[in-house]
Amino acid sequence: MDGQTDIYMEAECYINSIPKFTGKSSMEETIRFLEHLGNPAQKRKIIHVAGTNGKGSVCAYLCSILQEAGISAGMFTSPHLVTMRERFVAGGKMATEEEFLEVYHIVREKLASLPPELARESYHPSFFEFLFFMAMLFFEKKNVEYVVLETGLGGRLDATNAVQRKQLCVITSIGYDHMEYLGDTLPAIAYEKAGIMRAGVPVVYPDRCSEVTKQIEACAVEVGAKTFPLQKQAIKEIKIRNKTIDFSLHINYYDYIGFTAVTPAVYQTENAALAVKAALLLEDERVTLPVMQAGVRKMVWEGRMEEVLPSVYVDGAHNIDGIQAFLETVKSHPCQGKRKLLYSCVRDKRYQAAIEAIALSGLFEEIGVVTLTDERALPLTVLEDSYRQYTGFSCKAYKDLDTAFRELVQGKDDEDMVYIVGSLYLVGEIKALLRRPRRD
Repeated sequence: MDGQTDIYMEAECYINSIPKFTGKSSMEETIRFLEHLGNPAQKRKIIHVAGTNGKGSVCAYLCSILQEAGISAGMFTSPHLVTMRERFVAGGKMATEEEFLEVYHIVREKLASLPPELARESYHPSFFEFLFFMAMLFFEKKNVEYVVLETGLGGRLDATNAVQRKQLCVITSIGYDHMEYLGDTLPAIAYEKAGIMRAGVPVVYPDRCSEVTKQIEACAVEVGAKTFPLQKQAIKEIKIRNKTIDFSLHINYYDYIGFTAVTPAVYQTENAALAVKAALLLEDERVTLPVMQAGVRKMVWEGRMEEVLPSVYVDGAHNIDGIQAFLETVKSHPCQGKRKLLYSCVRDKRYQAAIEAIALSGLFEEIGVVTLTDERALPLTVLEDSYRQYTGFSCKAYKDLDTAFRELVQGKDDEDMVYIVGSLYLVGEIKALLRRPRRD
């Protein structure tokens, strides 16, 4: 490694160590430190995206549309798969090591000269806050016109909600996740996500769960936001092809218009539709119908039903709603041979419900489990026991991912299909494995 790469690795190491010595800050503290940085990116047009599933995909579709329109846009998403730099994207390109280090050092320097109100509290940004602050500095330096911000957890108390002025808000599908922080009912979770809304600012959301819609609309009335629901009937004529999905979308004056998404994931039709509806609400003459169609067609988002090798797919679904959407897509894939699955997850997810759905789907003839290298990984014995309570298929426990992946890929016939699911951390480890130099 060269000197800069060494410094970059040290910076990543420092950021990764933050959870060991600090916790979540209050919104007031986040706002104060953002002000201490000079409110970077305050002149950008902010599109804020919250939700349980599909946030990153909606962000990516929006940025693809803006880029196709010739509009400069930045995107902050999480988590990353292999490198932290993936979280910071401008003009379709992730931050370089040099750009990453430049904004990293600014945050560190500002921490050495805290204003009195923060110094009294011995303030230090949380892991996610630190990256959010870096992102806002990065977007200011890149001088992008739009910034697409994905919330980390929730919305109302999320660090990204420290941004006060917004152009547009999007709330994606709501499901059960992070219930220890967000509540144990869908309306309670929707309330937290709806906390990103602002007075007079349009908000787009899918109208497919009445209790969620009711909660979002109640919150919108309270703050004075303008609601633009994506109706169930707005998407129709879904045609699943080999590597693409065609669908028709009802958009304002255009009636039903055809779109093509280059993905085998059925769930991406709703995410693409949300992005198109949001893009229209920007009321920017550069965002034309052909631009939106091309933006949707050109979007590539790693780790979401992504084919990493022939007939080998990785998907970051990690909660029950995501797993059900994953299974719906698997069911739509024609398979002449066997379907095989490799699963892993972190222990703070409702893994029992996900495992039950997978086991009882009847889609897989072989299932393998492996533990992650993450400290929150669910132990291998728990994974194995959770699957083996169900019968009708073979379940094999692998001690390491390298062995599991090699055995599944080398052992498959041409007609077989392999799916790897359960966590974006698992997707990241697969990506890192594929990028590792081969030993002959």
